[in-house]
Amino acid sequence: MISRIDQELNFNQTALDLRAYRQELLASNIANADTPNYKARDIDFSASLEGALGASAAGALALEQTAPGHLKAAGANRYGAALKYRREFQASVDGNTVNMDVERAAFAENALQMEALIAFVRAQFKDLTAAVSP
Repeated sequence: MISRIDQELNFNQTALDLRAYRQELLASNIANADTPNYKARDIDFSASLEGALGASAAGALALEQTAPGHLKAAGANRYGAALKYRREFQASVDGNTVNMDVERAAFAENALQMEALIAFVRAQFKDLTAAVSP
C-alpha cells in the first residue's frame, strides 16, 4: 500500500518539477527577447516526463561527477529533459529566435497545466487524509 502511494506521489513530484523547469525555460526566453543571437529553448513535456519516470523506474545508471573539475555528461540537464531549440517563424536581423506571442502562449498554457496538477495533488491528499482519519 505504501509503495503505491509513493509511486503516485513520485509521479506528481516529477511532473511538477518538469512543469517548473519548463516555466523557467519559457521565462528565460521571454527575458532574452532582445538579446542578439539568443535561441529560444523548450522541452517536450510528455517525452521528458516519460523519460524521467522510465529512468527512475528502470533504475538507470547516470553518469556522475566525482570531482568538481569534471565536465557533465553530454546533454545532461535536470530531469533528463532534452532541451530543444524552438523553430524560427520569422527571421530577425539580430539572429534572435524568440517569438513573444508563442512564448507567452506557452507560458500561460504551462502555468495552467501546473495549477491543474496542483489541484489534482491537493484532491489526492484530501482523499488520503479522509482514508486515514477515523
